[in-house]
Amino acid sequence: MSSREEILNNIKKNIPSTSIELPQTNIAHTRYENKNEKFTTSLASVGGNAVWLENESIDEFVVKNYKDLEVVVSTCKEFTSQTKDANKPNTPHPLENVDLAVIKAEFAVAENGAVWVKNPDNRHRALYFLAKQLLIVVKKENLVDTMHEAYERIDFEKSGYGTFISGPSKTADIEQSLVIGAHGPTAACVLFV
Repeated sequence: MSSREEILNNIKKNIPSTSIELPQTNIAHTRYENKNEKFTTSLASVGGNAVWLENESIDEFVVKNYKDLEVVVSTCKEFTSQTKDANKPNTPHPLENVDLAVIKAEFAVAENGAVWVKNPDNRHRALYFLAKQLLIVVKKENLVDTMHEAYERIDFEKSGYGTFISGPSKTADIEQSLVIGAHGPTAACVLFV
């Protein structure tokens, strides 16, 4: 038996046979008096903005606020004015010139301005990072106070990918200065519908 086979056999022998449950977090969670305000402030602090849509459709909002964009894609069924189908290409490479991606989030977190994106209708998860701007659509009732509540909502049963997004891409590595859009979207708006 080679050393490689011996190592692999030892690994196989030592794999736990039962799954270990996550610990219970029976702690009192923070509750914000005004979750909408807290979310807006948290998201603004990382370079994003939040809008609560009242009497207009997502399409109307995009026409009014994102004029003159050539390539608009969507994985959100409620938005119908896309100019290109994000799921049509076999690889994400043709999505490199996307001006605006309208995507759907499962829920938002007031504590830090993050949204949980797990969109099984999106063929290329690279879209979240290639688009120049993101418009993230969330139902108003799906705003939670803290990450503790958020983690309780996360479910990987139907699809194995999900990510938290909080504002546009950014880095603070360069001379301790915050740079927005360093390696991804330069703008992110969370639209509550």
